[in-house]
Amino acid sequence: MSRAAKQPRSATGRLRSQPAPPSFAPPGDDRSHRRLSRMLLRLKRASANWQAPVLSLIAAERGDPFLVLVGCLLSLRTRDQVTAQVSARLFARARTPQEILACGASELEKLLRPVGFYRNKTKVLIELSRALIARHGGRVPDRLEALLALNGVGLKTANLVLSEGFGKPAICVDTHVHRISNRWGLVQTRTPEQTEARLREILPRRFWRGYNRLLVAFGQTTCQPRSPLCSRCPVARDCPRLGVAHSR
Repeated sequence: MSRAAKQPRSATGRLRSQPAPPSFAPPGDDRSHRRLSRMLLRLKRASANWQAPVLSLIAAERGDPFLVLVGCLLSLRTRDQVTAQVSARLFARARTPQEILACGASELEKLLRPVGFYRNKTKVLIELSRALIARHGGRVPDRLEALLALNGVGLKTANLVLSEGFGKPAICVDTHVHRISNRWGLVQTRTPEQTEARLREILPRRFWRGYNRLLVAFGQTTCQPRSPLCSRCPVARDCPRLGVAHSR
């Protein structure tokens, strides 16, 4: 049983109030880096037992830059579980720009229908596949500027492709990463865009790759937006739980 699971409980079974650890020391402080390294290592070890949609999606993408790109585009305004299921079904049918175009709009719409704005995303995938074939020989470029020049690709998507698709150090921030980074006291920001900029300044590059994947999976399974599962959190003893009013 983990240390977090042994926290004292009241007669009602709720966690008793415990003094929270302090926020991180100023950026650049070696103590902060050691603490963050310790937390990320614990999360990585615990992730083997998580049933997180993002891990299923990454397994389906198999480090293929095109599949990472498609999966990220499908995830916009769509629940994580739905994205994982639809992506797996799409990838069983089409795994290259050429195969996407061969499907045609009608079949693609049927494959994507559960995701949000599936008709618009069908058009985006077709346009994107044509652009990749015309400009890059059917391959996804491995440069940030070239990725951002593709229709429908924003900074979050581009960074995720660089990180998960090409194994390059890049910081991708979604709502999970934004929430948890602030909850830890690592940053004090209001938007994911601000969080990304701040993390780029203070986070050692050795942490960049995999930071998104780990925190998204953590957010999907444990560190949820409302009432996080602090009683079974592997990093509870190091987390100041900033902004957490209720937990389980």
